[in-house]
Amino acid sequence: MQVGRGENGPAMEEVIRLGAPATREEIRADLRRVEGEALAYLESLPVDRFFLALGASWSPADNVRHLLKSIQPVTLALRLPRIVLRTVFGRAARPSRPFDTLRQDYAALLAAGGQAGRFAPAPRPAPADPAAARRRLLLAWRAAHASFDGALSRWAESDLDRLRLPHPLLGQLTLREMSFFTVYHTAHHVRGVARRMEPKA
Repeated sequence: MQVGRGENGPAMEEVIRLGAPATREEIRADLRRVEGEALAYLESLPVDRFFLALGASWSPADNVRHLLKSIQPVTLALRLPRIVLRTVFGRAARPSRPFDTLRQDYAALLAAGGQAGRFAPAPRPAPADPAAARRRLLLAWRAAHASFDGALSRWAESDLDRLRLPHPLLGQLTLREMSFFTVYHTAHHVRGVARRMEPKA
């Protein structure tokens, strides 16, 4: 996704680069790269804009809170024993979709009106110290990514296609597909922030 110069921000030809991961290690590597690029961009934003709504859309901070609410339950699930996941959510009934197919399916659901639902960030007043509040929020997000990476690393490659987890919009996803979603979802929201931060012509 090409973007211009964010308002009062740096020139950004490409805020987040997306690959097409397939294996567990490619997923882990892509998420680390996406997280690094996302953090660099979010930290470059003027701190007085970080907690302000972008028109009718969430603020950059709200987007990060949403991403935190989304990744934490997946990490918790990945820490469960395999037998618990299989008992609670069952075995996958079909092969994992490729990354690009999952991305397209998710985009179609959003275009049809899909919403964040219970994963939407709760409204919060502006912090008294925006710089400190941003630092704490981004540190928490970085820690959440590290926890997800550690949880994913304990799964064998073949298990990612055998077990599944529920997604509020996409339905039942294999663990591989849920991991794909985690990568894409991060890029999708930070790209959205960058797009809304562009100065209006």
